[in-house]
Amino acid sequence: MPMFRSVSAFALLLSSTAFAHDHAHQTAQPPATPAAPQPSEAEANAAANAVLPPDQAAMKAHILFLASDQLKGREAGTPEYDVAAQYVASQFYAAGLRPAGDAGSYLQRVPLVSYKAAEKGTMSFQRRGGQAVPLVFGEDFVTGADPERAVTDITAPVVFVGYGIDAPEFGRNDYRGVDVKGKVVAFLDGAPAGIPSEPRAHLSRTGKMEAASKRGAIGAITLQTPESAKVRSIARLAESWDGVRMTWADGQGVGHSEAPGVTSLGTLGPAGAAKLFEGASTPWATIAARSADPKARFKAFQLPATATVRLKTTIAPATSYNVAGLLPGSDPKLKDEVVVLTAHLDHVGVGRADASGDTIYNGAMDNAVGIASLIEEAKRFKASGKPPRRSIMFLAVTAEEKGLVGADYFATNPTVPKANMVANVNLDMPIITYKFQDVVAFGADRSSLGPIVRRAAANIGVGAADDPLPEQSFFVRSDHYRFVQQGVPSVFLWPGPGGPGKEAWSTFLATNYHRPSDEVVQTAPIDWESGARFIEVNYQIAREIADADQRPVWNKGDFFGTLYKGPMAR
Repeated sequence: MPMFRSVSAFALLLSSTAFAHDHAHQTAQPPATPAAPQPSEAEANAAANAVLPPDQAAMKAHILFLASDQLKGREAGTPEYDVAAQYVASQFYAAGLRPAGDAGSYLQRVPLVSYKAAEKGTMSFQRRGGQAVPLVFGEDFVTGADPERAVTDITAPVVFVGYGIDAPEFGRNDYRGVDVKGKVVAFLDGAPAGIPSEPRAHLSRTGKMEAASKRGAIGAITLQTPESAKVRSIARLAESWDGVRMTWADGQGVGHSEAPGVTSLGTLGPAGAAKLFEGASTPWATIAARSADPKARFKAFQLPATATVRLKTTIAPATSYNVAGLLPGSDPKLKDEVVVLTAHLDHVGVGRADASGDTIYNGAMDNAVGIASLIEEAKRFKASGKPPRRSIMFLAVTAEEKGLVGADYFATNPTVPKANMVANVNLDMPIITYKFQDVVAFGADRSSLGPIVRRAAANIGVGAADDPLPEQSFFVRSDHYRFVQQGVPSVFLWPGPGGPGKEAWSTFLATNYHRPSDEVVQTAPIDWESGARFIEVNYQIAREIADADQRPVWNKGDFFGTLYKGPMAR
């Protein structure tokens, strides 16, 4: 599970352990970590040899293969990932699904662009009539990488635009009174706390780059606030300056950008920001202090500096695959409508060794459990003897850990008509080490999916809990978000925090998340009965969506539904 800026802050909040997982299209090598406490050999053997009911045994069998050392962490674009994709395709065939990839196969080819900074880059500021002031990499700034070109060389005036947000729904237009066409915008990291959590997460990342692109800016510089600098300093960001990133390629082989024409030039720490604002009508110290106030408003103004930024990016083509199988609908009027169920197949591959010397990041919970659930859910539909009224797409996506790339490619280039996709239900890293008493359905209450989820939870005897950490905005941090961006009502389900849930989340995130210890035998062993119950609740959700008389619709006026022109939102 990646999740734009990932769950690192969540893990920090629960366990005081920060994790280096950045969903903003950046994947760095995982940091060296101490070995997680492991079960004793006797406990491990007992867990491995326990006789399970057939449904639980089937789930475990998938995970034993997908999370084995031989698949080396299933990193997108590797031969080991391709083996995993072929395995899922064979399981879709065995479940009776029709091929729904390219050219009559189960595989949809995803053309990727792998890119990384080729050098540390340079950044300097010059005031009229003055000498250029060079910035120091790792102290003042960290540059980015550009998937659209190998060499980026920009010299342009810089305009400060507050948080860079244009959201009339929340009474904000940080661009009021300035023209940024052909210029570089500089905006504060994040977004004001006064905006509701899920829109805030969108506006703090994708939304601000979209706003800059719409207004003709050619570059963007992120300014760390004192708070964001505490979470991840410029020095720490610099440690992963040459990390490999990915996006998908357009028909000309150019890396896809959500904000075409505007390049993310880099991030300034407090020292670099002070140099940028030198001589400005409002000094950086004043703006930095005001950023702690959630009600603060910043007037946009042109800074007395011209920025010169030079970047070199190493760009290489790569290929990976989504795996798609279709269960055809039975209703003559509804069968062309498609409910899309997703889980990501990739993980982060091979990285730095932990204290035990293990370098393979197996990704059992993240996300072999989700893939196993997807396969077994398909088998439940076939075993029911009752075809769904609508068709159901079972989709294993690639490169989620690289920034939701495979899901973005499919949602933009689906193998079924885009208008026919009526809902997405996403399975990503369900933590099943405990007897869950409730479920959290991120994003469900933004659409008519909310009541469906609550009924499905009641059918297996559990409640539906509110998001316990709304400030973490999980709704925009997994593959379903890419379907939201196409206007499709979507939901992402997790076993909930009730009873032992919160402690189980904390334990997994603190000791196994994005570490070599995310294996079949966890610090807290996988509860296979809970795994079967998780499959069942998702089956119930998908079954009701597929058999309902009406397709899901957004709640009237919902932020995401309105933004992306989803059904019934306006």
